[in-house]
Amino acid sequence: MTGPLDGVRVVELASLAPAPFGCMILADLGATVLRVERRGPQPGIVPPAGPLDRGRRSVALDLKEPSGVTALHRLITDADVFVEGFRPGVTERLGVGPADLQQTNRRLIYARMTGWGQDGPLAQRAGHDINYIALAGALEPLGRAGERPHAPLNLLADFAGGGMLMALGILAALVERGRSGLGQVVDAAMVDGASLLMSFLHGMHANGMWSGGRGENLLDGAAPFYDTYPTSDGKYVAVGCVEPQFYAEMLTKLGLEAHELPEQLDTAAWPQLKKTFAEAFATKTRDEWTAIFADSDGCVTPVLSPWEAHAHPHNRERAGFVEVDGLIQPAPAPRFSRTAAVPPRAMDEGGRDAVATLRDWGLTGEEAAQLVADGSVS
Repeated sequence: MTGPLDGVRVVELASLAPAPFGCMILADLGATVLRVERRGPQPGIVPPAGPLDRGRRSVALDLKEPSGVTALHRLITDADVFVEGFRPGVTERLGVGPADLQQTNRRLIYARMTGWGQDGPLAQRAGHDINYIALAGALEPLGRAGERPHAPLNLLADFAGGGMLMALGILAALVERGRSGLGQVVDAAMVDGASLLMSFLHGMHANGMWSGGRGENLLDGAAPFYDTYPTSDGKYVAVGCVEPQFYAEMLTKLGLEAHELPEQLDTAAWPQLKKTFAEAFATKTRDEWTAIFADSDGCVTPVLSPWEAHAHPHNRERAGFVEVDGLIQPAPAPRFSRTAAVPPRAMDEGGRDAVATLRDWGLTGEEAAQLVADGSVS
């Protein structure tokens, strides 16, 4: 069990969540990933140790010193991918920009993870997930009718449209390199990725299937058959029975008669249907409803917290969660029939050994020891 990316070597210049998430995916799939941290005080928010770090080894380099820059050039000599997540121009000033590193390794794929992209009026501006999805048109539709837009954590830009799409871009560049023999720069921008995630909604709008305001459409909480409902114990179930046969199954499990209710797609009657469904779901606990719908196509599921999800029977049977260094976290995905990856490990497997890591990445023992001794590497 080695994973489909076995043999791919990735050097990651440590940054905040989106790029580390993309590198976590690559490590999960079998790539050998080396995280290069910057020595000295870390400005701003320092991400907590945990799932995004798994599967790597690490060293810390002083990239303000020539010896540290030289060491990074040595590390990427036989690497396939380099990943950085800083504002445009930062790595160029350090001497490790695309032109610098591709002089050392013309096959190197240089992935750049930013919020706004490498060009454009906002390229040098600060931002976070909420800003990127706002400009992408992904924030405005989110929320209840009559309420302000509500950010869905930092999932859409940082992770789905950021790190995940960056990993996809890297894989595409690796495939192309198999034909050309040359590396290239991957410009992964979270605003672009968040926009891409809205493709389906653009199609719905163009076909008159998304014409209402926020919270007034089929999939944004307006429809009684696509919403959440509180249960008698203060928890929630999620209802997603869009198709008529699944809707009919839900009504049966709720003990409701279709002929006594308004038509499913009668939008004028949706408030009445919501009230009827809310009253029904309020009669039992979340777990009681879970049991009732367990073998049903009624499309009703319990709303689980992130800390409950691993215990659900479906997730347990599929081993959808793993424990790494005492922390339960999502397992690698997707799955492969022949090249299943080994279980993820904590970064550095509990202890950094800079000399051993540098030797594994092509430096001699003497070179590695000297870099550690003069403070360029730790």
